[in-house]
Amino acid sequence: MENIQQFLQVSAKLFKHLSKLPEEEQRDSYIERANSLLDERGIVMEKLQQNGFEIDIQLKSHVMLIELDKGIRERLNDLMNVIQNDLKDLQNSKKSERQYLNPYANVQVMDGRYYDKKR
Repeated sequence: MENIQQFLQVSAKLFKHLSKLPEEEQRDSYIERANSLLDERGIVMEKLQQNGFEIDIQLKSHVMLIELDKGIRERLNDLMNVIQNDLKDLQNSKKSERQYLNPYANVQVMDGRYYDKKR
């Protein structure tokens, strides 16, 4: 029972932490904190699995665990989407910069010869 309470506490901390998306300057510390909470949650989850824990929908704490897990997954997906969009924007800006620096890089030249048919 102690492990279930500990799992609930860690899940609640993680849920609260993920409730607000970080500013760009704070993103590294935000992700590190989320990873440490996920690791802590994983350790407690392993302990529960070793003890043969099974979810019982009749118990209020188990229903709360299900809801917390659902919310955590949604918020992690939102965070992942934000990071993926930032990576796409970064790749697009790099591509634009390369095209600006060398605008003729993608132009294919036919050897520079011109044949006149009127000879």
